[in-house]
Amino acid sequence: MSRQSLLPKDIEKLALQVVEQNAAAGRKVALAESCTGGLVAAAITEIAGSSAVLDRGFVTYSNESKMESLDVPLDIIETFGAVSIACAWAMAKGALEHSSADVAVAISGVAGPGGGSDLKPVGTVVFARVVRGKEGEPEGELKHFEPISRAEVRRQATLCALELLLP
Repeated sequence: MSRQSLLPKDIEKLALQVVEQNAAAGRKVALAESCTGGLVAAAITEIAGSSAVLDRGFVTYSNESKMESLDVPLDIIETFGAVSIACAWAMAKGALEHSSADVAVAISGVAGPGGGSDLKPVGTVVFARVVRGKEGEPEGELKHFEPISRAEVRRQATLCALELLLP
């Protein structure tokens, strides 16, 4: 009997690598998702054995939820906006602090078709990764995906976030 998946093969394949490699490293992960709406956590949980790796995921779509659940400071949202490396880093930091994970990845972006601006057009997605016990500069990245469709922006963002979860 072939196993059916809810997700595209490329996402499922990368999620399998995330689960296998993090399990082998004895590493737990947490997620703070905005524009992906839980797709990264869903991809990981498609994989048998994911409970050894996924500690928890936060879907913080509204600015209020980012502040309440992840302790993102209001001044970061007011100064830089929710789609900023500063906000993504604060989200990842909050996810790590509110979990038992060893690493947290955050995603925030403009999936479209509306909501974009000249500074942050549709397809703009920011990512951040925080590793427990690791000092230094926060790891953050801003990407511009071709806004072919809302689904495609979210697919690309999910793939990027999964890559960031590889040890």
